[in-house]
Amino acid sequence: MGENWTAENGEADSAGVRLFCFAHAGGGAAVFRPWQRRLAPTADVRPVLLPGRETRLREKPYRGVPELLGPLCDGLLPLLDRPFAFFGHSLGAAVAYETAREIAARGWGEPRHLFVSARRAPHLPARRPPLHPLPRKEFLAAVANMGGTPPEVLEHPGLLEAFGTALRADFEMHETYVPLPGGLLSCPVTALVGARDPQVGTDEMAAWRDTTRGGFDLRVVDGDHFYLRDATDEPLATVRGALDAATAP
Repeated sequence: MGENWTAENGEADSAGVRLFCFAHAGGGAAVFRPWQRRLAPTADVRPVLLPGRETRLREKPYRGVPELLGPLCDGLLPLLDRPFAFFGHSLGAAVAYETAREIAARGWGEPRHLFVSARRAPHLPARRPPLHPLPRKEFLAAVANMGGTPPEVLEHPGLLEAFGTALRADFEMHETYVPLPGGLLSCPVTALVGARDPQVGTDEMAAWRDTTRGGFDLRVVDGDHFYLRDATDEPLATVRGALDAATAP
């Protein structure tokens, strides 16, 4: 079951920690595939595969975090057989955070580290009106203006038809998310944000410190909201260092 929810990784089967990576709205496992090689042998990187995209294109996408959590946690359980950590970018930060809390509530342990990227802390209000209720043309124009979705998808009718439902569902999940009932995490949290991110500021990322009893670190990296596309050396060094510390004897 776990293999249905994550991309396989042949680079680091014997790694001491498994890093689950959650992409932004409209993103998929491909965002994090380069990490599998670059973080080996430190971590077994497992990009999370959500329904409605890539190898799960024919499956109905989820539109809300509460509905997603149960099946997702059940799917990840077989892969929680070693120390693990979560990295989430934008929408993925909210999903990673709630998944960590749900797994802890089920008594399955906590991540050794939670990395949250490019999304305001859960308890803070949104800055802008939601996009997901917009008519199709306006919605796609707004998404294209944000970046992050490959132009070839937005410009190709066939790809857009196949992917558009999941894209809107992702935005609905992102824009309707509110933190679920539950306590604080105990694991360390690192928040990362691009220095030129127009969608989230350092103060909004710093507020993630209120989600954990563990340590907290804020890293401002070069780039915009989608800094992971262009400049990965700095965030990867941050992730590698934190994982080494979290799994040290």
